[in-house]
Amino acid sequence: MRALILLGLVGFAAQLVDGSLGMAYGVTSTTLLLAVGTNAAAASATVHLAEIGTTLASGIAHWRFNNVDWKVVAKIGIPGAVGAFAGATFLSSLSTAAAAPIMSIILLSLGAYILVRFTVFGLPRADFGKPLRKRFLAPLGLLAGFVDATGGGGWGPVGTPAILASGRLEPRKVIGSVDTSEFLVALAASTGFLVGIGSQNIDFTWVGVLLLGGILAAPIAAWLVRHIPPRILGSAVGGVIILTNLRTLLRSDWVAAPGGVQTVAYLAIALIWAGAITHSVRAYRRDKAAAPVESLEVELRPRESEPETARTPA
Repeated sequence: MRALILLGLVGFAAQLVDGSLGMAYGVTSTTLLLAVGTNAAAASATVHLAEIGTTLASGIAHWRFNNVDWKVVAKIGIPGAVGAFAGATFLSSLSTAAAAPIMSIILLSLGAYILVRFTVFGLPRADFGKPLRKRFLAPLGLLAGFVDATGGGGWGPVGTPAILASGRLEPRKVIGSVDTSEFLVALAASTGFLVGIGSQNIDFTWVGVLLLGGILAAPIAAWLVRHIPPRILGSAVGGVIILTNLRTLLRSDWVAAPGGVQTVAYLAIALIWAGAITHSVRAYRRDKAAAPVESLEVELRPRESEPETARTPA
């Protein structure tokens, strides 16, 4: 019973993160499942089966709030499903001993990307309006789907920042479209795992508890995103993912690092992580303080269409 409660909290926490950032449900859930000893393929399969329900609920919510660009969903979702099925069958063919370090490396890389992306650059701001082309979205979907299945997560961390960075779609529609298209990815990845490893290694009670936790967290995440800045949350989540997967990698047969080396590595990452969060908090406060000044300058700036004589006092 205690394990099920903890698993429900994992699903709840992962959905809070995903709902706030538009990414990291799979990365967070899989990382925590690996930390409690679940084998790599079963952990990814469990998360993707739960995601069929959570992504469907998320997609419906985004659709109701008009946060979905259906052209983007089709262009990225279908290639993503192909990549996810290929990644699931690939991971299923690996032995548990070989798969765990590989997954940890992928998750560690994604965690580092999330940490650096949000700490250094914050949430991308660019010009919007230009159409997203299939030649950009199709390869992106294929790669993100493959990484998502083999790493137990990665659809959001790969897809969301790439589309945001393109500057062609407003952020709410980026997050809504990526979340909605993830339903196809989760469905394809789950099918691939069921074909590759069957259902005997999957605990469907765990799937149900993860799903329940995610559904309960979904409305709270919508409220949370209004109060915790994505930049700060991204830095916090990136550090958790790095520390957890570094632990798995250092203790694997591939590395088998001595205890002293592990301790030094953990302390170094912890210091970097604390510095990243501090930097994100300061950057957020600085940007927030500058925002009213910028708004005032815009209000006081003379309109270009206004005649010069009208601007000069008599």
